[in-house]
Amino acid sequence: MPELPEVQTIVNELKPLVRDRVLQEIKVLTPKMVVGEPKKVYGQKVLGLRRRAKLIIFDLSNGWHLLIHLKLTGQLFFLPPKAERTKTGEGQNRFTAMIFYFDDGSRLLFNDLRKFGYLKILDEKELLERLKKEDYGPEPLEPDFTLEKLQKMLAQRPNAQIKPLLMDQSFIAGIGNLYSDEILFFAGIHPKRKVNSLDDTEIEKIYQGIETILRQALKYKGSSIDTYRRPSGEKGTFEFHRKVYRRKGERCFVCGTPIASLKFGGRTAYYCPTCQK
Repeated sequence: MPELPEVQTIVNELKPLVRDRVLQEIKVLTPKMVVGEPKKVYGQKVLGLRRRAKLIIFDLSNGWHLLIHLKLTGQLFFLPPKAERTKTGEGQNRFTAMIFYFDDGSRLLFNDLRKFGYLKILDEKELLERLKKEDYGPEPLEPDFTLEKLQKMLAQRPNAQIKPLLMDQSFIAGIGNLYSDEILFFAGIHPKRKVNSLDDTEIEKIYQGIETILRQALKYKGSSIDTYRRPSGEKGTFEFHRKVYRRKGERCFVCGTPIASLKFGGRTAYYCPTCQK
């Protein structure tokens, strides 16, 4: 599933392409993926594009919003006027769930192999209610996410294991399986450690890891280890900078120990048994 760096990259790259464009039509090819009435937003200008957790939000001129979640395999591809495919060859296919048409002739394709993603068409009140219901935690790259704030948050969850806690969207928004592994490797913390076993220095390393790893992933436009692609169809390249995620049996770049894995429910964590204590 795309995490914060992937979703933010999509927002960053789509924003200058669709801002101030008028949405003329949404052609729905997979009705089960749409909640709301598309006609309510026809003829509306795109005022902005933003991210909350793993959600993409289009803000429209009539006060309505398009809320998109890509889930496991969703992709958004931008086609300039008259183009049938991106420069990497991505275009409409049997996995295309919906097509957004803009006034300049450009289109946005929402492709989804497994059809778990969705579009919700919401007014301002509905959007606020939706975000409140999701109960998302703080955004880890915002200025108000400080070390002191993280310390206070952790103090409220003393018995939680650190790996699943970092992935808990009500604790911190946007971090998933991949980046929690890389953050904990950066910090030298075993994924099964309980919060009440962490000292101040270790908490500070986790905080530094959150900032460093997420910003590095943004620099490399996310990770295309699975189906994630940028709106241009190009891949992100953070996967070439992974230290532990999906490297089981390969040598740790720091100490040479084979990378190990363990299960947290249905999720797999990857870590170095020597570097992470």
